[in-house]
Amino acid sequence: MADRTTTGANDDGFGATSTADDVLAGIDLSGRTVVVTGGYSGLGLAVTRALARTGALVVVPARRPDAARRALADVKGVEVDKLDLADLDSVRMFAERFRRGHNTLDILIANAGIMACPETRVGPGWEAQFATNHLGHYALTNLLWPALTAAGRARVVAVASGYNPDWSIRWDDVRFDRGYDKWAAYAQSKLANILFARHLDKVGRARGVHAFSVNPGWILTSLQRHLTVGEMVAAGWIDADGNPVPGLFRTPEQGAASLVWAATSPLLDDHGGDYCADCRISRDGPTDSGEAARLWALSARLTDLDVAADDSRQDG
Repeated sequence: MADRTTTGANDDGFGATSTADDVLAGIDLSGRTVVVTGGYSGLGLAVTRALARTGALVVVPARRPDAARRALADVKGVEVDKLDLADLDSVRMFAERFRRGHNTLDILIANAGIMACPETRVGPGWEAQFATNHLGHYALTNLLWPALTAAGRARVVAVASGYNPDWSIRWDDVRFDRGYDKWAAYAQSKLANILFARHLDKVGRARGVHAFSVNPGWILTSLQRHLTVGEMVAAGWIDADGNPVPGLFRTPEQGAASLVWAATSPLLDDHGGDYCADCRISRDGPTDSGEAARLWALSARLTDLDVAADDSRQDG
């Protein structure tokens, strides 16, 4: 699908081949605090490295903190903590530790995720992709809300994927209890990322919190760990020898560009809730604000958390 972009927030010259360092050139984030979930491998590692080079303090919550510390051993200005997004108790404990050690949070990048995994149940029977990719980040954002609002101007970036209008939320069976399809479940979770950012911006803008969702493009990382070589060959991603198809994949540094652009670009100061790709606001994302509100209400019921919206209603 050809990407269609808006005007006004797309004139800084960055695009599909830009890197995170290109986007952050000349930007000083000294004194700012950033959280990057999954910030120790693949795309997240490229984001963490680039943001740390700007002087930001980057906190990396990780399901495998020892592995995260090894991956980030040569990066200055990084803190590693434990977080399992599929476990709400773990999310709560991380948020409590973060808030004890940090008064403000300037940028939250909801990057960690899983793709096309075998049917897996977590927590109270939730489907793992929806739980990890969406519900865990929804809960984390709400539990870190006091730190986000204390920053004065904060941004939340949800890492989605290339949007397909055939994607849907299975409202009557969000847990996929009636027949599991790994790709439909993944699509549901990525649509949830987009809708989450749209509604979060609506409830957060009065408190200076803006949100964006981002398609980072095609990147070969550990995200594909649940796929067989045969599946990736059949999909046209790699050849029979395991070599990536030329021109299809970006480097992690190129994929990270749109994430840090959404997190830092001054051109987005008057925007929010948008779906972004190639360091631009895209018109290809869903526009149904009713679905975004419905997902927010569902997420609030499932997690018993709605701090951001409650805060917004009090301001109103």
